[in-house]
Amino acid sequence: MNRVEMASTFFISDIHAGLQDEKSEQLKLDSLERLFAIIRAEGRSLYMLGDILDYWLEFRHVIPKGFTRLFCLLSGLVRSGIEVVYIAGNHDFHLGEFFRKELGVRTLYGVQDVTIDGQKFILAHGDGLGSGDHGYKFFTRFIRTPFNIAMLSKFHPDFAVWLIKGYSRYSRDHKPDNRVFETDRLLDFAEKLATERDFHYFICGHNHVRGITELRDGEKSYVNLGSWIDGPPFYGVLEHGVVELRKV
Repeated sequence: MNRVEMASTFFISDIHAGLQDEKSEQLKLDSLERLFAIIRAEGRSLYMLGDILDYWLEFRHVIPKGFTRLFCLLSGLVRSGIEVVYIAGNHDFHLGEFFRKELGVRTLYGVQDVTIDGQKFILAHGDGLGSGDHGYKFFTRFIRTPFNIAMLSKFHPDFAVWLIKGYSRYSRDHKPDNRVFETDRLLDFAEKLATERDFHYFICGHNHVRGITELRDGEKSYVNLGSWIDGPPFYGVLEHGVVELRKV
C-alpha cells in the first residue's frame, strides 16, 4: 500500500489566531507548526472548520498584519502537497480570494458533504445551526451581505479592522444565557440530522465543547473539535475509517 492510500485526513477548528496575548499566540503557532509536521509526514488533507482567525476582512491591496507566521505555515503545507480546505466560521468575516490565490487554500461556506476513504462526512463550523439564537442568525446574515462586505472593504483598513474586531467580540460574547442549551445545541442538531441524512460523522467546532459522541442510531457520530484557547490544542484525524481526537 502506497503513502497516498495510507495517508490520514486531519481536522482543526477554533484557533482564534490574534485573540490572545503575544505569548499565548506564539504557543498556538508553535503547536500548529508541530501539527503541520505530522500532517506532512502522515497526511493527505487538512480541513479547517472555521474560526482559525479571530477576525478577518480582506482588502483589495492590503493584508491585515498579525498573521504572517500563520500564513507562511499554511503556504508551506500546501506547497508540500497537502490539500487544505477552509470552511469559514462566524469569525471568518469574509475570506475572499487571498487564501485561494496567494496560499492555495480552498475556501467554502456553510455545511459541506464530503466522502473520504468511503466514509461520509458532514462538515461545518457550527454557527447558525440548530434551533434558537434568532437574533444572532439575523445579525450574521445581515453583516455578511455582499453590499456590506463591499462597503467595509472601501473604508480605511485601520477603521475597517476596528469594526470587524468589534463584530468578532460581539460574536464571541453574544451567547444564550442558558449554557446547557448552547452546549447541547449542535449535538441536538446532529441527532436530528441523523434521522434525515446518511452519514458516518458530523464534525464541527464553534461552541468549544470538545468530544466524540455516538448518536442514538448507533451508526453515526458527532465530533466537536473544541478550541485552542480554552486548554491544550487538539485535532481530529481520520485513520483506517475511524475519527479520533488527539492532543498536539
